[in-house]
Amino acid sequence: MNSLLEPGMMVRHPDRADWGLGQVQSNISGRITVNFEHAGKVVIDGTRITLIPLFGE
Repeated sequence: MNSLLEPGMMVRHPDRADWGLGQVQSNISGRITVNFEHAGKVVIDGTRITLIPLFGE
């Protein structure tokens, strides 16, 4: 599922609800950079964490 994430898409981290909404900045070779409301810019290892895409939020 992470391979479908594109810059601009909104996501949530499955284990860190306190980070709030995140906007995908880049998705390169399984490394997903996301700017979260309450955690700032975080680089996610897409092979270990499956982000939850949001539609219409």
